[in-house]
Amino acid sequence: MPLTQIKFAPGIDKQDTSVGAEGRWVDSDNVRFRYGLPEKVGGWQSLLSDSIVGVARKQHAFVDTEGNRYVAIGTDKFLLLYFEGQLFDITPFRCSNAGVVDTLTSSTLATNSTSVKTCTITTTSDHDLAVGDIVELSSVTLPSGTGLNASDFEDKLFQVLTVPTPTTFTIDSLNQASAVVSTGGSMTVKVYETVGPAAQTYGYGFGIGNYGGTITGALQNDLDGALAADTAGNNGSATQIRLTSTTGFPTAGTIAVGNELITYTNIVGNELTGITRGAAGTATFGTSNGQAHSDGAVVTNATNFSGFGSAVEASSVTLEPGLWSLSNFGEVLVATVANGKTFTWNSGITARLTTRASMLTSGFETRIDAATDSGNPTATRVTLISPTTRHLIHLGTEETIGTPSSQDDMFIRFSEDENINKYTPQATNTAGTQRLQDGTKIMGGLVAKENILIWTDNALYTMKFVGAPFTFGFEQVGTNCGLIGKNAAIEIDGVAYWMGNNGFFSFDGTVNTLPCSVEDFVYDDADTTKGQQINAGINNLFTEVIWWYPTSGSDFNNRYVVYNYGQDNARLPMGNWYTGTNTNSIRTSWIDSLVYPKPYATAYNSANTGTFPQVIGETGLGQTVFFEHEIGTDQVNPDGSVTTLTSFIQSFSFSLQKDQSEVFLAMRRFLPNFKVLTGNNQVTLSIKDFPAQDDQETTLSPFTINSSTTKVDTRARGRYANIKIENTGVSESWRFGTFQVDLQPDGRRG
Repeated sequence: MPLTQIKFAPGIDKQDTSVGAEGRWVDSDNVRFRYGLPEKVGGWQSLLSDSIVGVARKQHAFVDTEGNRYVAIGTDKFLLLYFEGQLFDITPFRCSNAGVVDTLTSSTLATNSTSVKTCTITTTSDHDLAVGDIVELSSVTLPSGTGLNASDFEDKLFQVLTVPTPTTFTIDSLNQASAVVSTGGSMTVKVYETVGPAAQTYGYGFGIGNYGGTITGALQNDLDGALAADTAGNNGSATQIRLTSTTGFPTAGTIAVGNELITYTNIVGNELTGITRGAAGTATFGTSNGQAHSDGAVVTNATNFSGFGSAVEASSVTLEPGLWSLSNFGEVLVATVANGKTFTWNSGITARLTTRASMLTSGFETRIDAATDSGNPTATRVTLISPTTRHLIHLGTEETIGTPSSQDDMFIRFSEDENINKYTPQATNTAGTQRLQDGTKIMGGLVAKENILIWTDNALYTMKFVGAPFTFGFEQVGTNCGLIGKNAAIEIDGVAYWMGNNGFFSFDGTVNTLPCSVEDFVYDDADTTKGQQINAGINNLFTEVIWWYPTSGSDFNNRYVVYNYGQDNARLPMGNWYTGTNTNSIRTSWIDSLVYPKPYATAYNSANTGTFPQVIGETGLGQTVFFEHEIGTDQVNPDGSVTTLTSFIQSFSFSLQKDQSEVFLAMRRFLPNFKVLTGNNQVTLSIKDFPAQDDQETTLSPFTINSSTTKVDTRARGRYANIKIENTGVSESWRFGTFQVDLQPDGRRG
């Protein structure tokens, strides 16, 4: 018999049966389709010898008037700048609404005599710090006898370890020469602006109170005794927690301490008994069960939560991760902390690389100035800039500027054109407001070619400049198509693509549902309650939209799905999609190759420790690596080491007999046809008699294929087969072509 050629349509199909999807691929990892053929994706290499502390969730690339290129990187702790191969810390300090830095002066330091060397800093007023906050110390003088030098603290960053009282906190003192006690000295403490937690979770904290509802019977009291970072309760008890008073607390319920939820089953005196630490996934990452809380920490009843008129369980209250909105107003970077303040950074000044983002950037102030009736909102979900009219737009913001409690998640406020600090609507300016109706909160926004697109959790709106007297017109263009997370939408060539709570969509003037051949695979296991962690990216080099998302039980993103918008055709009614689960391929932020020739992306590892900025006493913040993509064939790490980039693709079962007769066939050999093949590749062949006999497949051990392989001899018998193509070694790449088999009749079915 002549050789039989087996052809496969591009893309992965997980919606159909093995018989119905014959001629398709069923699974893949680190594989893309180009010109209809599968190939291993390009490699990536670290742009820096340093790694970033914390998890990066937003990038923004821009060019100043002198042609300098920058990437702003927003993490859960820092705002960083990438410039000419280096990182610079431009994180704003915590400040008042007027932009004045919150400086804790005349603070004193006390060392301890324990084996775990820490320093206690006492402030002259309440510091409003929380465990995990970042502080910078300066103007340090030390008491005698510490064995330390001022240089051990001067201009250095420390992570707050504990908060014993409203006027004290502790930091690490690893350089302490001996276990001595000494008190005195003085220093200045500046606090880094708080962004938010590393991961999206549930409980009482971000997104509650002023940002979404009220606590029913929101009683508060204090811990009477510290809690260790494990299952231990008060003073080592594993089953109970003591409060200074339990009056008014429900007999059984949930409390919130910091960002941790703790459930209890009974109250005995001032003790909560039957406790469960780290409820609803709120244990601090890096600990197994619960966070460490100091004696006197505030305890809030979180048993009942009511928001927008309906009561829900405390476990359904979302703690959104630390997010940023980043854009540029000419050469000025505009950075907004999600549900927080807006800061600016000017690339046009001489000392730009040693100047932090602030609310007081000359000519681009975002501070509130009552005397001049100017100032930015101080609680906003998302900001963006209208590129043609140059308005700064606040989405999900304050009804009363400077009053965070007036934040309305559906309210929009936009500045005067060419003036990002003027928001009071007047007959002589173009500032204004608008409230959207369909949904409960604005999730995100994008600047498109002709419109600004604004998504709520249920709908899509367009915002278009119409001129005086309304400035912008708003039109609802879709419903039941809400955005799952702030960074889950992307726009390319005038078309927007996004991930919703139950499907994928596009907008090209009309909202379209994207047919998806992997939809059930994605949504059956995706943790849609962590939608704010999902991020989308465009790789225009290969016409790909990529979404990285977390699955159930995962604290962080651990899978990706790709839609190839440039490879659709009549053969692909369900679209050209492919998926992956390789840990090395997961990204938390991405920028396309526009300002830079290749895509830039960030990868996070919660188990490792970052090196920039250097934070003394840092624990549990994790590590982000900054990569340039489509470089080489493997992963090059910050230290120069190479991690193998493995890949595979698996086909559905295909019939060896086109006429579907009852004749069994013997496969004597197959001829692999690779368009590109560098190094070795492995081809695994599986044979079975009937479509449903997966458990009775005969698997022929992987055959090693290289550029000199012309054929592979086999001894196989059956009616159906599938193939798996993979690489496992360094410096290997491939692009598959066709698959030919030599078949001979081998009897009939008995």
